[in-house]
Amino acid sequence: MAITAPRGTQDFLPEQTAEWQLLEAKIRQICSLYGFGEVRTPMFESTELFLRGIGETTDVVTKEMYTFEDRGGRSMTLRPENTASVVRAFLEHKLYGDPQVHKFYYMGPMFRHDRPQAGRYRQFTQFGVEEIGSKDPAVDAEIIAMAFQLFRELGLNDLVLHLNSVGCPKCRPVYRQKLLDFFADKRDQLCDDCNERLEKNPLRVLDCKEDGEKMMQMGVPLITDNLCDDCKEHFHKVQEYLTAIGIPFTLDPRLVRGLDYYTNTAFEIMYAPLGAQSTVCGGGRYDGLIEEVGGPSTPGIGFAIGMERLLLTLKEQGLLPPVEKKQPVFIVALGDAAKTKAFELQQQLREKGLYAEIDLLGRSMKGQMKSANKLNADYTVIIGEDELAAGEAQVRNMASKEQVSVPLDGIVAYMETHKKG
Repeated sequence: MAITAPRGTQDFLPEQTAEWQLLEAKIRQICSLYGFGEVRTPMFESTELFLRGIGETTDVVTKEMYTFEDRGGRSMTLRPENTASVVRAFLEHKLYGDPQVHKFYYMGPMFRHDRPQAGRYRQFTQFGVEEIGSKDPAVDAEIIAMAFQLFRELGLNDLVLHLNSVGCPKCRPVYRQKLLDFFADKRDQLCDDCNERLEKNPLRVLDCKEDGEKMMQMGVPLITDNLCDDCKEHFHKVQEYLTAIGIPFTLDPRLVRGLDYYTNTAFEIMYAPLGAQSTVCGGGRYDGLIEEVGGPSTPGIGFAIGMERLLLTLKEQGLLPPVEKKQPVFIVALGDAAKTKAFELQQQLREKGLYAEIDLLGRSMKGQMKSANKLNADYTVIIGEDELAAGEAQVRNMASKEQVSVPLDGIVAYMETHKKG
């Protein structure tokens, strides 16, 4: 039986990775406009980091993590998300000692043992940003604006921003008790998962895919009606900034996100043409996370985008630009001596920054010309025994079919002058 890729993983061949590189280049361009620098963290971390950072009651921790024991008996986990890892790096390198706003972005593989579906895999790639060091609501609006600019420049215009505030340690315990009181005599109306969440993290009940809408109809208390004055002011200012830059939003009191570390602003960006699976970006503020994993109290906010789903969306909407393939100089060689010369010329062209290829399968001249056409070569250089004896080659422009004789020691200079790409 042939060995295949593990379920929920995939291979990317050169044509596909070229599409990834287009998307990655656009992401890097947008990040540079906003002053974000790339950070790269290990693909596995101490399990404790995710238990403390993500929260022991989340579905990610309880159901989805790839956890293993290393040879030293330590519990390690393939990273299921990257915010906790970025925060760990922020602390380990003592960046909190530099009093400024730190802006990071990352792109890389994450791992969750989930049911594979279109655009969603067990090894998946995430692009995300983290902005650490400021509680200013302008920071919240800034990263939302950054995500919107990325999507719009990719051609995704039918976007809807869902916005909520999940409060802070001051007002959330009061709201938590109100939820417990509200559901005290209604637990038989909740699904098993919600009954479990009610014990550990009542806010997560509102995020239930099965009963969430029913709860709203039941008149469940809303977090936005129970915010403290500071949280109300923060949320109001975020909305004010978003309105000032023309980003429309919908207030969504059910939006609590799936990770325990969120405080204040929580948001998701939906792309309406995708229907039920329309979320293309999600994030929020996590002012307590750094303290939770052992650092000083430091505010932060971030978002993440699943790149497989984003690429799939761009393809389905016909928004992925065609990959431009570089056209080589193809050197046709007839005979061993000619091939040695062709190999030499190929290297000289490459060292001048020009894409060049020769035949490596021992084809006839006709076969080599077919290869040149298949590679979409813009020029061919033909070298045979007669050309070697005369010290020249035949250079053919494949578009115009014009053919000229060029001295062998002048081929590189000729190509530098005539070749466009």
